[in-house]
Amino acid sequence: METNVVIVGAGPAGLAVAACLKQAGVDFLILEKADEVAPSWRRHYRRLHLHTVKSFSSLPFVPFPKSHPRYVPREKVVAYLDAYAERFGLEPRFGVAVKSVRRAGEKFLVETDAGGISARKVVVATGNNAQPIMPDFPGIEDFKGKVLHSAAYTEAAPYAGKNVLIVGMGNTGAEIALDLAESGAHPTISVRKGVHIVPRQLFGVPIQMVGIASRTMPQALNDWIFPKILDLALGRLERYGIVRPKQGILQGIEAGRIPVIDVGTVAAIKAGRIGTAPDIARFTEGGAEFANGVEKKFDAAIFATGYRPANDAFLPAELRPDKSGVNARASELGVYLVGFYNPVTGLLREIGIEAQAVAKEIAGR
Repeated sequence: METNVVIVGAGPAGLAVAACLKQAGVDFLILEKADEVAPSWRRHYRRLHLHTVKSFSSLPFVPFPKSHPRYVPREKVVAYLDAYAERFGLEPRFGVAVKSVRRAGEKFLVETDAGGISARKVVVATGNNAQPIMPDFPGIEDFKGKVLHSAAYTEAAPYAGKNVLIVGMGNTGAEIALDLAESGAHPTISVRKGVHIVPRQLFGVPIQMVGIASRTMPQALNDWIFPKILDLALGRLERYGIVRPKQGILQGIEAGRIPVIDVGTVAAIKAGRIGTAPDIARFTEGGAEFANGVEKKFDAAIFATGYRPANDAFLPAELRPDKSGVNARASELGVYLVGFYNPVTGLLREIGIEAQAVAKEIAGR
């Protein structure tokens, strides 16, 4: 089988690129190993909302409906992506997993579990959340409580009245802890490393807008001014066991570490409804012992320890994204990576920009 472009992944990035290519009159084939579009969005926990405003979070050509709230909830995002695929007549080949991508003369050979496909260009749009990361802690096999990765968490109801340990304070860990606290559970977050926290709205202005404006400022000025502004907005959080990394916010983002966008977790920590603890030294039969020597009892442990792209399973090393989510050399060779760069200005916004640029370059060539 031959096509101009193979798009790997039918999430927001894959759909956006496909829509742009269709508008440009370039033929393509979308491959998706799941049985539906946007599988990652469908499995996210139920309370999830976009952390970025809807006006800067839609895909090319189709804004979110005016009736949607400023921060769109998960189920409406899924419905929007379904409608987006239908609007542009995008018909992915579902249930097809890519096994390898390699050069074959002036083209690429994309090997799948359903056969090989020859393509002039390849767009990899599988995202950063392809495979859950599950660290191995000492004693975890002895822990008698429930153990799960945040990828398997859907709602708080089963944990009402229980002591729950959340391992990791990224955006997912912070929001799951809040979900649990609001539903009658007793969550404790193990803050394993320093973390930058920003409010979703800074003095009434969406943090996404602040991020867009601050990108033009010198990095040194950002690193100096942001801690002062955030202390004013959120208070000094060291007393609650939350310290900032030495690396500034923008430096962290460039290295692939997105700040926690607070939607109420900080207030719950201050009110004592969410506990904090340092890194875990070991798990015990009934709970965990922390690095400070304190031992606590827990009924469950939820590992909000992130994901990995997992594209190393089919991409050779020279074509994979780096920690910031880009790879200029890959683009030169004809493999485009879309949806791996996640700036504070918003992943979906970045996807829209990338998709249009990639489609324009492919059509131009």
